[in-house]
Parts: sequence; structure tokens; C-alpha cells
Amino acid sequence: MVRNIVFDFGGVLINWNPHNLYDGYFGDKEKAQWFIDNICTSEWNSQMDKGKPFSEGVAELVAIHPEWETEIRVYQSRWHEMVTCQVPGMEELLKDLKAKGYPIYGLTNWSDETMQDEFKRWNIFRLVDDMVVSGREKLLKPDPAIYQCMLSRFKIKPEETVFIDDNLKNVEAAKALGIHAIRFENADNLRRQLTDLQVNI
Repeated sequence: MVRNIVFDFGGVLINWNPHNLYDGYFGDKEKAQWFIDNICTSEWNSQMDKGKPFSEGVAELVAIHPEWETEIRVYQSRWHEMVTCQVPGMEELLKDLKAKGYPIYGLTNWSDETMQDEFKRWNIFRLVDDMVVSGREKLLKPDPAIYQCMLSRFKIKPEETVFIDDNLKNVEAAKALGIHAIRFENADNLRRQLTDLQVNI
């Protein structure tokens, strides 16, 4: 029986995407895509998600690509523009789950630096009872160690827990540890999938 619900944040609770910033910044979606694929890549961003200070990560990347210094520094100074809204239907879903007595937890790959302002900015985070943040733990999904950290921190059992993430690798890693896991698409589909797991919504 599922007793605990654990959510990823970016792409599940909030709409985080570098394109939200860079498409407008460059005024050219193809140029923005090239920049995200080749300069401020997801692999580079993961270093900050794992706890590297943003100032250090930015300085290192500027040293490699000095011709893109202004655009690289925008990644940090205008980071909040990458988050445009809460994912539709998710605040309502969390409220419904809490009304039924389910604890709501978070497990996210996120820099501890940029996280602080966003948690104050969006109402949905006030519904989260506790969280494990990669930037604090110096661990990243899909490393099994961060899932073990989550289970230990929240004192929950894998067979009584469902984890929701938009990244398939993270979902599969959770399943490998015996955690029920769902790949997120949208709030309506998630409601149906939770009901299939006999979650009372």
C-alpha cells in the first residue's frame, strides 16, 4: 500500500527550462538550442546541482568560452526567468493528496543557491513536508545513494512509496530500489496512475 508521495520539482511541480530564458534572450530558438547544447549544457548545470558554487562553475565555463561570457553569466544572474509557472493542475493535486492524509516529499536535482528564492516564489512548495536536495547532499539522481538518503531521511519504506519524475532514468533508478515510480507527463495522467496504485485522491 502506498503511504508516501515523493515528487521531483523541475518539470513536475514547476516549469523549469533554460529555453524559457534563452529563447527570448537570443530572439532565435535555434541559436538558443545550440547554446544550451554546446555551452551551458545540462552536464555543466549538473555540477551546480551537485553542489559546486555557481560562481565557480560560471568562472570555469567563461575561461573555456570567453567569447560567450555575457551569455554564460546570464545563466546565473537571470536564472529565475527559467522558471515561468507552476505545472498546471499540480498544486490542486498536492492539496487533494494532503487532504487525504498523504505526506508530500521532494527529491530534486537542484542547486541549493538558486533553490532558495524559487521556494519563496511559488505556493506549491508550501505543500511539501520535507525534501532531499542534491545540491545539499552532493548527490545526483539517478545515483541510488540519493534515493537511499531520501528513504532514510523521511523514515519511509520503498514498497510504501511512489516517486514521480519526468526523467525516465530517475524513474528506473527508483524502481530498481523497489520504489513505485511514475514518469510524469501531466497532472491528469498522474491522477489516473496514482489511482491505479490505489492512492486515495
